[in-house]
Amino acid sequence: MPTPARVVLVCALVLLMLTLLNAGLAESFTPELQRAEVLCGMAAVGLMLVAVLWTRADPTQAKPHPLSGEQGLQLEPSLETDLKEELAWGSHMLLTATPAATLLVHWRDQIILRRGLLSDADAPFTPGPICRRAMERETTISLVNTTLFPGRHEFDPVLKNLPAVLIVPLGTQGIVVLGGWSKRCFSQSDEQWLEGWSARLRTKLEGATRGACFEVDQA
Repeated sequence: MPTPARVVLVCALVLLMLTLLNAGLAESFTPELQRAEVLCGMAAVGLMLVAVLWTRADPTQAKPHPLSGEQGLQLEPSLETDLKEELAWGSHMLLTATPAATLLVHWRDQIILRRGLLSDADAPFTPGPICRRAMERETTISLVNTTLFPGRHEFDPVLKNLPAVLIVPLGTQGIVVLGGWSKRCFSQSDEQWLEGWSARLRTKLEGATRGACFEVDQA
């Protein structure tokens, strides 16, 4: 239990004890005293509930799930050097600065990057309904607890039994999938960090695509 939650819990217990003590020392129970006792009891229970929810919502307290696989890196060899460097740098930062276990980048019907914990580096991945919805709406989708989503098997080719997944679209042509070690492990800052890097990566991928088309037209 984090320290702030402990402080709230102690305050709740102290308030509850004082409420009981006050009731025990009272010579008579007036309507006013009864209302005050009820309100104090409700306040104490409310503070206890806050402490419990605070503990459950703390991502640092979540225990990592035992995920099977080996650490690896797979980069599409046909990519330009600057794109490879961008993918290598961004994926390294995400895997070291966030509670991410694995990362996959899918661009134009092709896996261009897989990094982190990999169950099978050759497993084919095709965007399913969840990924397609993210690309169509161009919005981030966060699965904080995959056991609650029947479509979670869509991400088995990334890594089986991922407890949490972040899906960030690269426009309508690609997707970034970030799998976490535990349920509710990704914070809002992790999500914003991934969205910022994905926007940067999308710009570079689209620029490289336009450059390739221009060279073909010139030829």
